[in-house]
Amino acid sequence: MDRSAATAAASALYDALATGDRPAILKLLHPAFEGHTTAGLPHSLGGSYRGPEDMLANFWGRIAKHYRARAVPKEFQLLDDKKLLVSGTYVGEARRSGKSLDAAFVHVLDFDDDRITRLDQLTDTAAWHKALSGCRQFETIDYSVRNGVAVICLDRPDQRNAIDLQLSEELLQVARLCTGDPAVRAVLIEGNGPALTVGGDIGYFTAHDGENYGELFRRMTGPFHEAFRILDRLDAPIVTAAHGSVAGGGLGFVYAADIVYAAPGTKFATAFAAIGLSGDGGGTWHLPRLIGPRRAAQMYLENRVLDADEAAEWGLITEVVAAGQLRDRAFATAVALAAGPTKAFGKMRSLLRQSWTNSLSEQFVEESEAIAVTGATADAASAIASFVAKRRPTFEGR
Repeated sequence: MDRSAATAAASALYDALATGDRPAILKLLHPAFEGHTTAGLPHSLGGSYRGPEDMLANFWGRIAKHYRARAVPKEFQLLDDKKLLVSGTYVGEARRSGKSLDAAFVHVLDFDDDRITRLDQLTDTAAWHKALSGCRQFETIDYSVRNGVAVICLDRPDQRNAIDLQLSEELLQVARLCTGDPAVRAVLIEGNGPALTVGGDIGYFTAHDGENYGELFRRMTGPFHEAFRILDRLDAPIVTAAHGSVAGGGLGFVYAADIVYAAPGTKFATAFAAIGLSGDGGGTWHLPRLIGPRRAAQMYLENRVLDADEAAEWGLITEVVAAGQLRDRAFATAVALAAGPTKAFGKMRSLLRQSWTNSLSEQFVEESEAIAVTGATADAASAIASFVAKRRPTFEGR
């Protein structure tokens, strides 16, 4: 395809996108079309899209949900390999904030005859985030920081907070926000709707029945597990409020926490055996340590379901709390922890994890190093002085 024809096809695509002309877009895109968009875009928009319908529904369609925006091309350049490089600017505004969007972009388009087979996008992700400033960042998680507490509220109530790829990816983004924000000194995990989470979203799985389930699960568990690895290494202590049911990989939100409260009647189950899967969310590591290897095997192999009282008795959760008091109690605990010695809490969490693999002698060494580090903090100096003066210490998390 020569420069003139390629430029005409690209211009037609931008015009069709600006007017929402779906038939024209589908006519311009090859059935084998692939879109590759910039990592770091808000709402988990960055990634790969396979086929015109996937790109329309899950990229351009989701952009339209959050922005009134259009791509304005400025320069077209035919590259040596017959690809077309288009540079320009996304202009418009975020729907909720009303703040303007002005984000530079570069697109590289591939063609097969007169149809576009591939689009690779680079764009100024900071400008996209800036337009959303003050707005909710995620679709499946309601995230906020209050009183030093990062509140991670799963927010797919109609699906009982079932876990799909988007929730997994957004959880990873939230975990990174927690670890990169010095204002976060404790974390609270909770869920909107009738359950904390029922685990994997079966409806989402079956909607992708043309895809190998194994590959789909590999894609989902990548960001999901990385999020839990980050949360595991946080200095900030974690509190989880469980209600309704907690199943499958959703038990990871229980494993991640240092303190877990549950409403009466909450059901806990691995649930994997019922659908022929081996499990995820860290359960095969955490459960034997929390409740013992025999009981862990029972929960996995026999799909044993625990109610809240049994979960407390077995050591899976900390305490059963009246349903009407659950969220307030969990938040109050998180706020109290956020007012504590953050660096010391971080070392405590690390030491408790290491104790499973260290010998006693090795643990003594780790404790000596950790207490030397925490002993050099401003919080320790202030607290020791307060103890001597018989006054209550104030911790600043440093």
